[in-house]
Amino acid sequence: MSQKFQEIISSEKPVLIDFFAVWCQPCRVQSSVLVTVKEQVGDNARIIKIDVDQYPDIAAQYNVRGVPTLALFKKGEMLWRESGVHDVNTLVNLINQHK
Repeated sequence: MSQKFQEIISSEKPVLIDFFAVWCQPCRVQSSVLVTVKEQVGDNARIIKIDVDQYPDIAAQYNVRGVPTLALFKKGEMLWRESGVHDVNTLVNLINQHK
């Protein structure tokens, strides 16, 4: 998975990663927000969910200590990262700044 993850974040398009856990209630809220974000940004970005319990190596690699944590990558570089739930407008604006 780690190699595949590297390929995904090396994209020319922005890639928003949602580090989440199935037992996390705020993660469920963030997940529904991301559905709307994807509708608004369309093909300008990818949105990928990484379950920290299923892929602890990737979570550890990016020092994810709390969920949800969102990170924006482009061409393999992390451009932004923040923990907590974020609203649609914040995320759409962030993606649009980096497309």
